[in-house]
Amino acid sequence: MLRGLFSRKKQQQEVTFLAPLTGTVLPLSEVPDPVFAGKVVGDGVAILPSADTLVSPVDGKVTHLFPTHHAIGLSTESGLEILMHIGIDTVKLNGKGFTPFVSVGDQVKAGDKLIQFDKSVLQDAGCPIVTPIVITNGDRVAEKNVVAKATVQAGQEPLMTVVLK
Repeated sequence: MLRGLFSRKKQQQEVTFLAPLTGTVLPLSEVPDPVFAGKVVGDGVAILPSADTLVSPVDGKVTHLFPTHHAIGLSTESGLEILMHIGIDTVKLNGKGFTPFVSVGDQVKAGDKLIQFDKSVLQDAGCPIVTPIVITNGDRVAEKNVVAKATVQAGQEPLMTVVLK
């Protein structure tokens, strides 16, 4: 009887991320920034956007919204922390070309609009528009699987699944 209690595995929780952008899915290793490509900030995936609106990939809370609106942090009820960084070196734009729809502390649902951005402003400034989506507290992750096709539609298709420890 006791063996049955101790041999049961804790049921693992899985979190599915919807695509936060419409575009082409890329591995982090293809992001033209050593911090993201080297997974220094965390593990995840990147999207080369073909549209201009970042949506929430999960139900959660906005924990960070950079003053320049180029990056946003979310946390899920299960404790995952997610960073989405629109483009590379976009902090230098000081908010030009970015329009946020949320504030720190807001609760969001998967598919909710977070930030709109003007791709031409980013490209004219010489900023690559590839957008990393990373889990910053990887110690909570037992397994990460990119399940997306080569291209995805924002808020419509799964991007990756994460099994929590």
